[in-house]
Amino acid sequence: MNIAFFDAKPYDVSSFEPYLNDDIKIHFFETKLDIETVSLTAGCEVVCVFVNDTVDKAVIDKLYANGVKLIALRCAGYNNVDLGHCFGKIHVVHVPAYSPYAVAEHTMAMLLTSIRRIHKAYNRTREFNFSLNGLTGFDLHGKTVGVIGTGRIGRVFIDICKGFGMKVLAYDKFPKDDGINYVEFDELLAKSDIISLHCPLTPDTEYMIDENAIAKMKKGVVIINTSRGALIKAEALLEGIKSRKIGAACLDVYEEESDIFFEDYSGHIVDDDTLARLITMPNVLVTSHQAFLTNEALGNIAQTTIQNIEEFFEKGTSANELCYRCGRVDTCKNHRINKCF
Repeated sequence: MNIAFFDAKPYDVSSFEPYLNDDIKIHFFETKLDIETVSLTAGCEVVCVFVNDTVDKAVIDKLYANGVKLIALRCAGYNNVDLGHCFGKIHVVHVPAYSPYAVAEHTMAMLLTSIRRIHKAYNRTREFNFSLNGLTGFDLHGKTVGVIGTGRIGRVFIDICKGFGMKVLAYDKFPKDDGINYVEFDELLAKSDIISLHCPLTPDTEYMIDENAIAKMKKGVVIINTSRGALIKAEALLEGIKSRKIGAACLDVYEEESDIFFEDYSGHIVDDDTLARLITMPNVLVTSHQAFLTNEALGNIAQTTIQNIEEFFEKGTSANELCYRCGRVDTCKNHRINKCF
């Protein structure tokens, strides 16, 4: 079995190498998958892709022509794959749960770093500046956090927040009656001191945080996004920060990150003016899609991805196949037991 592995970083290679054997051959490519690089998949039955690879109609048609039978996402999100166009051509599997703790803990780490000015204090003390001026934060205890999306990651983050003594409001398009305090979207916006996004990017959730949503928020609200960049309209976020409506923003993702994140541009001029402005803001903290990056998560990603591939070719189906016939994932009519086609 030949696997074309795109957007390969050193930590990817080290986590997948233990699974190489006479039956599984992985061709690691540093380049991302797109219409210019899809020719590298010739002779491969599987392509393994990540969040910023492009798997649109043109790429899918080329993959299909090259004999690719399976697209193996090594992540939970799938907004970069045209699932509808895959139907009848190529099956798609993903990794639904690699480590909800990694992402939820990074979310809280960003929040604490931001509101307690830890990053600023770190830079000061390295220059032997021990002044506390400008470093005043606020207690999390007693504050209201609004959690948008109550899947595995959102639920772990809720548990962490409860440990800090925070009040939790939640919004989910498909709420579950399990003790979580669900409210309507507008109520969450109006009552939350902190808003954290943990939902997938779909046509319904794209730009859910825009000018109108920000206008309904409390003055000084803290916004955290460790999910998908396009959940937030970046220009609206920037204007909210400039107008002092938004007190702080913690971003591990960005809507136009695909050509920037995961790469070293320290010696270059970044053309994205909106991102450049956001990074210069003293109340904005940006990490480059780092929330998933723990040893445990990388190990789980590699193990589940290989299991998905082996299961598909040995049994003809996979519990982690994405359904593009009924348009649903968690509530698929096939219950992830049968192939989508």
